[in-house]
Amino acid sequence: MYVPKESQPKQGGGAAKARDGEKGGKRKIVAQNKKARHDYAIIDTYEAGLVLTGTEVKSLREGRTSLTDGFVHIDRGEAWLHNAHIPEYHQGSWTNHSARRKRKLLLHREEIDKLESKAQETGHTIVPLALYFRDGRAKAEIALARGKKEYDKRQTLREQQDRRESDRAIAAAKRRQRGA
Repeated sequence: MYVPKESQPKQGGGAAKARDGEKGGKRKIVAQNKKARHDYAIIDTYEAGLVLTGTEVKSLREGRTSLTDGFVHIDRGEAWLHNAHIPEYHQGSWTNHSARRKRKLLLHREEIDKLESKAQETGHTIVPLALYFRDGRAKAEIALARGKKEYDKRQTLREQQDRRESDRAIAAAKRRQRGA
C-alpha cells in the first residue's frame, strides 16, 4: 500500500523533537548565576556561543561549573568571559584545560558594539547569567546589568516575600472555597 510522503511519520532523534517546542530547541542548563540576579538589575540579555576545548565541553556535560565570580569584558572588538570556573576533566590527560582561563564569546558585531557602548556608562557591567547546551552546542546567557545598592536588594527581597505570601493566601482561599 502506498502512503504519501506528507502523511508518513517523520524519522529522527531527540533533536527533531526538541526543535518542535521552541525556537532553537531545548535548553539543558548546566550552571546559573543566581548571585548576579540578586546583585544586579538586569537591563538586557543576550545569548552567546562559547569557544571551548574538548575537555571543557566534557567537564560542562558533567555539570560541575560555577559562574559566581564571572564577568564579561570586551577587548579589541571581541567579547571574553573571565573567571567562569569550569573544572578540569577528571579523565583528561595533558590536553586538559586550565579551570579559570578566559573564553571567547561568539556574538554578532552589532551586539558587541551595543554592549561595549552601554558597558562604558557609569554603573553598568556585563555578567553571565547561565551556561547551557542548545542542540548540543554550549551557549552562555549574558546580561547588561546595573549594580544594585543595598537598599535596592532589601526592597527586591521584600517584594518577593510579599508576592509569595499573597500567592499563598490566594491558594489557601481557593482551597477553602473548593472544600466548602
